[in-house]
Amino acid sequence: MNFPDNLKYTKDHEWVRVEGKEAYIGITDFAQKELGDIVYVDVSTVGETVAKEAVFGTVEAVKTVSDLFMPLTGKVLEVNSKIDANPELVNNDPYGDGWMIKCTVDNAADVSALLDVAAYKALVGA
Repeated sequence: MNFPDNLKYTKDHEWVRVEGKEAYIGITDFAQKELGDIVYVDVSTVGETVAKEAVFGTVEAVKTVSDLFMPLTGKVLEVNSKIDANPELVNNDPYGDGWMIKCTVDNAADVSALLDVAAYKALVGA
């Protein structure tokens, strides 16, 4: 399993890559393996400010639908258009082309509170 050390993680299996005052968010390699084949990602919060730990969308796999939880408070700026036509990118490249949203980082303390790679590995038993 892949655990990039330049990312932050949540207990709900989202990852965060901060670039200045913006962040990219997706689900971890662990999460996509647990879900199985991703068939659809639904994010209807573009343009909205979503509170930390609130639901910003859902991910649908062949056998289940799971909520996506916001790892930090921020305004959803963009949904990855590549995953509309190719949701399998979430399975094939969860940390690259399979990212889900780009948002603002409204509170730097939210980022500091996220898990580092060691803590996330411990959480999932890796």
